[in-house]
Order: sequence, then structure tokens, then C-alpha cells
Amino acid sequence: MIKTKQCTLGDLHILQKISCETFNDTFEHQNSQENMHAYMERAFNLKQLEKELTNISSKFFFVYFENEVAGYLKVNTNDAQSEEMGDESLEIERIYIKKKYQKHGLGKYLLNKAMDIALECHKKKVWLGVWEKNENAIAFYIKMGFVQTGAHSFYMGDEEQIDFIMVKTLI
Repeated sequence: MIKTKQCTLGDLHILQKISCETFNDTFEHQNSQENMHAYMERAFNLKQLEKELTNISSKFFFVYFENEVAGYLKVNTNDAQSEEMGDESLEIERIYIKKKYQKHGLGKYLLNKAMDIALECHKKKVWLGVWEKNENAIAFYIKMGFVQTGAHSFYMGDEEQIDFIMVKTLI
């Protein structure tokens, strides 16, 4: 059975653990250890995650598969969005699934959860940034109706990388 639960400050340590694990599993084979460490130290330290969890324009959700935390979703609206996309947009900043739970439909489940949140918030568009080298994720998002509308820089440690900006219009 699949279910979600919105994260609270009480989930801070679990969120940090799953953030580091899933990010590392996803990108370690394509990035230097130094850059991975630098990024994760900045993005997933407890103070940073606490700041994000307490931002009223951001929401985190754990996804459970067979009663185990299998991944998470982070969505942003308003000024929490990482790019200026306007009040009619919701950003999917993170969808990460633990390796052992991939290929169980959890990514699609979380993507649909984000769409539902966007509709509840009367948003017209959902957008995300995806690394240009993450071909599996790009193919998944295209299959789910997203189109590339631009690109922006993303820094992994001291290395500049390019994220494609992909958008899906809801209304």
C-alpha cells in the first residue's frame, strides 16, 4: 500500500537521512565525491532543512510503501520557488525515491500528489528543474506531459551544471 504524510519538524532527522541517501544514490556516479559532499552539506544540513520545513510556502511529504518511508516530495509556491515563475505556478523541487523502492510507481504517485496540491492551490502550471544528464527523469517527465521551456544553472559544489526547466500546464 502507498500513502503519504506531510513532514513536520519532528521528522527533521528522517528527512535529512533520506535526502542524503537518495541524492547520493541518484548522482554519485556522475559527480566527484568532493562536489557531492559540498552540495549535501549545504542543502541538507539540519538548519537548512528546518528553515525549509518552516517556510509556509514549502511542503514536504514522505511517501510510504508497505509502511516504510520510501521517498519524499518537496513542493514550493510563491517566494519559495527557486526561480521567479509567478503566483500561478507550483514548483516540484524534489522527488526522490530510495533505490530499493524504485520501479513501484512511487515517482508517478508523488508527481500526481504535486498536481493535486497545485490544483487545490488554484495554480495553473507545475514546473521543475531536472539535470540535463538525468535522461531517465527527463523521459519520465515528458511522458507525464511536461515540456522543456528553458534552462538554468545548478551548482554541484564548485561545478556549474545545467538543469532543464520543464513545465506542465494544468488549466
